[in-house]
Amino acid sequence: MKKYTKSDILKIAKEENVRYIRLMFTDIMGTIKSVEIPVTRLETALDGRVMFDGSSIEGFVRIMEADMYLRPDYDTWLILSWEETSYGKVARLICDVYTPQGNPSPADPRSNLKRVAKKMEKLGFSTLNIGFEPEFFLFKLDENGEITMDVKDNGGYFDLSPIDGAGDCRRDIVLELERIGFTMEASHHEVAPGQNEINFEFSNIIEAVDNVQTFKLVVKNIARRHGLHATFMPKPIANINGSGMHTNCSLSDLEGNNAFDDPTDPQGLSHVCRQWLTGILTHSRSFCAITNPTVNSYKRLVPGYEAPCYVSWSEHNRSVMVRIPATRGRTTRTEIRSVDVSANPYLAISVILAAGLDGIERDLPLISSINENLFELTQQERTALGVSSLPDNLKEAIDVLKESELMKEALGEHIFNKFIELKSKEWDAFRTAVTEWEINRYIKLI
Repeated sequence: MKKYTKSDILKIAKEENVRYIRLMFTDIMGTIKSVEIPVTRLETALDGRVMFDGSSIEGFVRIMEADMYLRPDYDTWLILSWEETSYGKVARLICDVYTPQGNPSPADPRSNLKRVAKKMEKLGFSTLNIGFEPEFFLFKLDENGEITMDVKDNGGYFDLSPIDGAGDCRRDIVLELERIGFTMEASHHEVAPGQNEINFEFSNIIEAVDNVQTFKLVVKNIARRHGLHATFMPKPIANINGSGMHTNCSLSDLEGNNAFDDPTDPQGLSHVCRQWLTGILTHSRSFCAITNPTVNSYKRLVPGYEAPCYVSWSEHNRSVMVRIPATRGRTTRTEIRSVDVSANPYLAISVILAAGLDGIERDLPLISSINENLFELTQQERTALGVSSLPDNLKEAIDVLKESELMKEALGEHIFNKFIELKSKEWDAFRTAVTEWEINRYIKLI
């Protein structure tokens, strides 16, 4: 990540003819919000003096506590190349939300993640390195620009054009991401028709999460140029694979070394890594409502479509929730495979980090790896192995979350309570809706 000062940004804005600024932040549900200002107010914004009405954003604050301030992170300054206009350029700054008293807002997911990260530092780790693997579907837009359920292609895993008709769009997304400073690793067609994956280099904790929010913006904007709609919905089409966001993590010690690597261990994994794994698995059911936060998320977490359903880890077994990729040394890491792209990434990493650190701090009894194909075992056989299941639906996930003191501490009381309130309403709306499936099944029969 480049480092910028206030004077750097003012200078660049003048030299590059930046005329418009988007001050971005993320709400509790993970939606990117923006307050837009002309460049004449840039210096005011850089001083943290731009205010907005927080009571208008669901889950933020009560109406009597409306005034909130945006404090830009100078290092997130970015000229949005895909938004070039005839009158000048558009730039963005990612902001933390502050109260009028000068404190981080308890409703701000980004500030909350910074708070949780301080515990990591107290335990002797310099950062959490994160590499996301976000998947998405591309659907065609009709002549009126409305979303259809027609996928762009009928390709499969790693298919190349012309079978993979999304190749041009995926290429332009990658090149646009490179243009704005991402270090790209690979992109390819995924298993399901219309499904794609684009990978970029891992980063440290805050930068990585900022990057995945930027990634979503780029993907949606470039897709629209191609007459397509990009969706990060976990399971937009029944009976095919859904979209996840495998989350690769490793802790660095204070000297910058990978704390998960141990060349003397038969599996190349340190005791710290095993403690981390144990913490993740111990709390996985409790944080599932955060990492898989929609009704639709649980349509993906079912057997038969390569998504993990069972709380377990292994080196090579892809039926488990956490996998250890084969690479070692600097890139020794855990791959949490249950997370999906509908998650608020700031909250998802907050709870994952808290869970892993709890395993380290309390030195929980280590959980052994599982090498059997869990999809082929009966429930009784999985129970005998000590393998539990992730929640079956959002309601179950919310209920488990409610009981976790660690998750309450990781999210802060405000976000914890508001998230549960909002998601309980979402579940109730789903529970009381009459679906097309019900009509098709019962209208003639009963």
